[in-house]
Amino acid sequence: MSTTPETTAAEKKRGAFSSRRVFIFAAIGSAVGLGNIWRFPYTAYENGGGAFLLPYIIALLTAGIPFLYLVYGIGHRGRGSAPLSFARISRKTEWLGWWQVGICFVIAVYYAAIIAWALRYMIFSFNKSWGADPETFFGVDFLQGSDITQGLTLDFVAGLLVPLALVWLSVIVIMALGVQRGIGSTAVVFIPVLVIAFIGLVGRSLFLPGAAEGLNTLFTPDWGALTDTGVWAAAYGQIFFSLSIGFGIMITYSSYVGRKTDMTGSGAVVGFANSGFELLCGIGVFAALGFIAQAQGVAVTEVAAGGIGLAFIAFPTIISEAPGGAVIGVLFFGSLILAGITSLVSILEVVISAIRDKFEMSRVGASMAVTIPATIVSVLFFSTTSALAVLDVADKFINNFGILLVAVVMMIVLAWGVRILPTFTDHLNVYGTVPLRMWWIVLMSVVTPVMLTFVLISEFVDTVKEPYGGYPDWLLYTFGWGLAAAVIGIGILASLMKWRPETPMTIPTSESAEEAQR
Repeated sequence: MSTTPETTAAEKKRGAFSSRRVFIFAAIGSAVGLGNIWRFPYTAYENGGGAFLLPYIIALLTAGIPFLYLVYGIGHRGRGSAPLSFARISRKTEWLGWWQVGICFVIAVYYAAIIAWALRYMIFSFNKSWGADPETFFGVDFLQGSDITQGLTLDFVAGLLVPLALVWLSVIVIMALGVQRGIGSTAVVFIPVLVIAFIGLVGRSLFLPGAAEGLNTLFTPDWGALTDTGVWAAAYGQIFFSLSIGFGIMITYSSYVGRKTDMTGSGAVVGFANSGFELLCGIGVFAALGFIAQAQGVAVTEVAAGGIGLAFIAFPTIISEAPGGAVIGVLFFGSLILAGITSLVSILEVVISAIRDKFEMSRVGASMAVTIPATIVSVLFFSTTSALAVLDVADKFINNFGILLVAVVMMIVLAWGVRILPTFTDHLNVYGTVPLRMWWIVLMSVVTPVMLTFVLISEFVDTVKEPYGGYPDWLLYTFGWGLAAAVIGIGILASLMKWRPETPMTIPTSESAEEAQR
């Protein structure tokens, strides 16, 4: 099938991926991020080990890939950014696109900080700068964290400021270069390098003493966990977090590919590639954790950790004690950097594309208008002594009560409000190799919204019952609940702004003509 973009003059001005292959690399680059490397292994371990793979695969097939098809349908048919594509469905749904734009801006400003930390730690790996106590080094010596219970302190830390500035400078250049020369080219280069680097890490980890015990801990199935609704909720939550499908990213990316592109086949490739990489991450991470457990004479369960603790405390310990630890460090933190950059540029593209569509700005102008304020906010909060606490709270709430919530609302509005799912089915089936039928409509209108609503309610009850992380209320209300609510409000306000008169609110003419010929 042809993958040559058949674009209107306006679409050429927006930019486009040169081929389906570049689009797939970019989509995989967006999906494969920091969460794959440190979230999946620990989530699988906590929720039944090997048994978790069953609900995980079911969630991938019933929610992950089908939802990819939904967002592909929105962007590929709408031929615009998330807000414009929603506006072309109905002006009443435009706010959903701006809600996702707000989520992406928030995530971008702290996501860059984690990449900056990984950059420093890759350098630290050569001489094991963290010494004998990686935990103290990370919190006290590196972050110079303040006592957040005493209030917010914004004293700059030079060791955080310099790498963060370098990350933002690199990203600004990539975004200014455009869709193909910047985002597409970065993905085509970074993703193969990332896969090779992580395969190298896995290969090295598997030959460490104790690796087998680590893998046994991860993959030994606890079949009783399958009767726990929380395990199923974790599986559906993991799929949505890892596939980048509640951000507006895939809506934006799918608007940059040719009209005759096989979108359903592409979605299957992206979904399975992402999950395959997550499984690879689980093997590499737990093989390494098995080594540290044996070296310290403790159970793997005592050293298994998720999130930031895994990346910046557990792995430095492994690097310090393992033969050839510097190689492991470069491969691990280098993988974090590559995965982080490809995800960060996709997150920023959602905001830049929306600004370009709404205000008719040039590529460079819109890139500067978005990345410079993002850089300032990022530096202000995440190169200071309060960085870790603010990041932890913002990440928790914007993910759980931002990404998942907007995904649920999207499905309900599109399925039961504007009732457009049959239209997307027809559109995607024209060139798609995976035919969509009534099963897809049922999944998107009933099954997946119900499952994600359960996940949201569970998270909400747990968060209200026990304040997250033991943080003070003012921090949770400001950077947690307040931030999650603010992006909704911003989305509604942004949707009230009028589009330029020359912006068509219907599907571009050539697309309409193409549909009329079917």
